[in-house]
Amino acid sequence: MSLSSACRRAVAVTAGVTALTLGLALPALAHVTINPGSAEQGGFSKVAFRVPNERDDASTNKVEVAFPTDHPLPFVSVKPLPGWEVKVTESKLPKPVTTEYGEITEAVTKITWSGGKIGPGQFQEFEVSMGALPKDTDHLVFPATQTYSGGEVVKWDDEPKADGSEPERPAPVLKLTPASAGGDGHGAASAAPAAAPSAAATFAAPSVVPVAAAGADSSDGTARLLGGAGLLAGLAGLVVGVLGLRRGNRVS
Repeated sequence: MSLSSACRRAVAVTAGVTALTLGLALPALAHVTINPGSAEQGGFSKVAFRVPNERDDASTNKVEVAFPTDHPLPFVSVKPLPGWEVKVTESKLPKPVTTEYGEITEAVTKITWSGGKIGPGQFQEFEVSMGALPKDTDHLVFPATQTYSGGEVVKWDDEPKADGSEPERPAPVLKLTPASAGGDGHGAASAAPAAAPSAAATFAAPSVVPVAAAGADSSDGTARLLGGAGLLAGLAGLVVGVLGLRRGNRVS
């Protein structure tokens, strides 16, 4: 076998192995996720459930996301998405849950988006604002169900594994981190508006040009003006004197 033939065969084998590896890895990457993947405990957060379409011959036309009932969220709202109908389901909890907002007996347990279309090679994001996030757990699991136009139903509901490895069909997981020092737990993704400055702080702010500085500039300008006028008068007197001297010389 020639050297060139051996090189071509090696390249072909390498390409085949690479394609096979990528082909096996892609299905594991294309699952339903929640973005951002983390938020602060005790705060509010806006998240997006990102749903990719994994089929070449069908479109995704329905997405369901289940909300936790052991750590219910008191406040949940959905951002409208053109072309999609949304249904928010509230249900009675298996048992009441006590939170800082009081005892919760009913909460949002599922959100369903339907009527839209996620074509092959495309993805869609479904945005939700929710809170207050619990302080007694480090994560929340949101099992999702994806329905295709051909009738296929795929459930993304596997809980995280204890060893950290990814399950076959992982459910979207929101990791919860302790609130930052001095913060209120809202985090960067919070929809809460920033606090406006107080009236006292507004009135106490110094003026752009202090009065003393303005007076100094005015005095300095006046002095320069008077000095310039005096200099011009002196020059005029000098000219008159020179002319008078020349006229006197001529007369003599």
